[in-house]
Amino acid sequence: MKKTITLFFLVFLCNSLIGQIEKQLPARPQPPRLVTDYTGTLSADQQDALERKLVAFDDSTSSQIAVVIIESTGDYDIADFAFALGRSWGIGNKEFNNGVLLLVAKQDRKMFIATGYGLEGALPDATAKQIISNEIRPNFKGNDYYRGLDQGTDAIIASVKGEYSAPENYRSKDDGEGIPGIFIILLVIIIVSVLKRRGGGGRGGFRRGGGFMYFPTGGSSHWGGSSGGSSGGFGGFGGGSFGGGGAGGDW
Repeated sequence: MKKTITLFFLVFLCNSLIGQIEKQLPARPQPPRLVTDYTGTLSADQQDALERKLVAFDDSTSSQIAVVIIESTGDYDIADFAFALGRSWGIGNKEFNNGVLLLVAKQDRKMFIATGYGLEGALPDATAKQIISNEIRPNFKGNDYYRGLDQGTDAIIASVKGEYSAPENYRSKDDGEGIPGIFIILLVIIIVSVLKRRGGGGRGGFRRGGGFMYFPTGGSSHWGGSSGGSSGGFGGFGGGSFGGGGAGGDW
């Protein structure tokens, strides 16, 4: 009996957190873009340069890297906010979950690289942390946000291609950001277990791979679009999902 109560309490907390964060998430940009700056930090030319690079990477690999700059995550941890935003927008392909979100909260002076399930092997937490420490943070400290994002996304692309890796046993001294992956996995297992007990099918289904997610609290999202652009443009997010992979930091 105690285990059942604990189970439902954890599910309630998880759904409550998700529901509250979802209310604070910015809507997906229309038309869709891989670089979205809600703060006016980047010039139009800088945004376009980053966009062209990320669209070309999406076209050639189907992996999507999105850069989002916001003022603040409010009362929410930037890791929680990044995972929720990545899932809500459906960054990456829903079959492979190969999306990466580089979220910057400028007013909070915090950043987080959230990695989709399918890229956690190519972009492990230690590598994401190293990219933040070596490529992004030094430029941000000098108020050169474009260069930090440009070099940071270059490093993410190289990592996904297997050309950039963190040293063995690498660990930054401020490696305290983020949610332990095992905790996220346990919560997902708990939610799936509860939903199965309630009966699958219809709107009660839950698929880890993105595309459609339903939570008992009534929140649901459906992501359309397909990975890859057409005629050099971004075709839209493909419905990818996120777990607990990634790393964050400040400057």
